[in-house]
Amino acid sequence: MTTRTSRSLDHPARDEIRLEGVLHALSDPMRLLILRALAAEAEAEQSCSVFDLPVSKSTTTHHFRVLRESGVIHQIYRGTAKMNSLRRDDLDALFPGLLDSVLTAYACQSARLGHGSGKDRPADEDGRD
Repeated sequence: MTTRTSRSLDHPARDEIRLEGVLHALSDPMRLLILRALAAEAEAEQSCSVFDLPVSKSTTTHHFRVLRESGVIHQIYRGTAKMNSLRRDDLDALFPGLLDSVLTAYACQSARLGHGSGKDRPADEDGRD
């Protein structure tokens, strides 16, 4: 059951996270950029405003919502900022090795395509579902 109070956001409980939802969320190039950035910071929360995605603000909001609703990230308001963190513990418990495999594959793809660090700008810049 999802929980919500005023000024909080819906998140699936650990037992509600589904593999197909996670895979869908991670199938988009913009969301992979977000995943990579959150994974690089480990336990740190990051504000939505630190992500410099080559899409509109509304599209960026959409990508964060897909990640949150699938159970990949946790979002919380801190003042007026929406802070994001990776739900690594939940995902590792449910799908052992999945995040590490996706991140490794993304780094390999970035290197193969000549994007080096994985900070590439995908051709599909709008990235809508």
